Amino acid sequence: MRRLAQTALLALIGAGLLHTALFTDLYLRYVKEGLRPVLIASGVVLLLLAAVNAVLDLRRSEDPHEPHAPDHEHQHAHAHDHSTAPKVAWLLALPALSLLLYAPPALGAYTAAHSNGKPVATTPKERFPALPATSPLPLTLTGFTQRVQQDPTRAIKGRQVQLTGFVTPAGAGGGWYLTRIIFTCCAADSQTVKVRVHGPDAPPANTWLAVTGTWHPAGRLGTKTAEAALDVQETHPIAQPVNAYTDDLPLTPS
Repeated sequence: MRRLAQTALLALIGAGLLHTALFTDLYLRYVKEGLRPVLIASGVVLLLLAAVNAVLDLRRSEDPHEPHAPDHEHQHAHAHDHSTAPKVAWLLALPALSLLLYAPPALGAYTAAHSNGKPVATTPKERFPALPATSPLPLTLTGFTQRVQQDPTRAIKGRQVQLTGFVTPAGAGGGWYLTRIIFTCCAADSQTVKVRVHGPDAPPANTWLAVTGTWHPAGRLGTKTAEAALDVQETHPIAQPVNAYTDDLPLTPS
């Protein structure tokens, strides 16, 4: 790969990062929202490096005083020139082009089905506030699981709740899970939280839903034996929220 091609590749990658981070929400498929400034800074640095390389190459080509080695020395030097990048480096152009033209698909049901569930952090008993009277009560999947397994007051018993996530088939046993994938930093360290669904047949995998229902009795409520499961009465398809890779109440696209 010649220096001109290296410069073009730097510019392409930088432009891809800036396009994704500045003009779309696609970067949220791969990293947390807080890393957006890092992506923007990286794109700017790559574009600046490409510009510096281009200027230096232009000056070299226009410098009439640059000495030229004899042909036999030039051939010998070229044979041992390690300054050029290997041809395989062109493969770096593929992810850069994908950021500009076609973004890779987001993580979804396939990833969730092949990963272990995220351990739900233990909540001290005194930190479970009284639940509001709202019905259905919007909860995150983690919040629902904590109430089911850790709340000694069993305040979730009989309450109609609304959870949101995407569909993950349960595998050979049948049924399905309502799922969220959570990024700690980026897609590489993603974890999964699931709630088993009882009631309606499974919609297509990766369908985003708001589901309404009550806790499905399995185990002893308020203890670790209780299963995070829901008897669902209603399901409503929704658009994938902007904060799809958190376990927060959904933010719909603006």
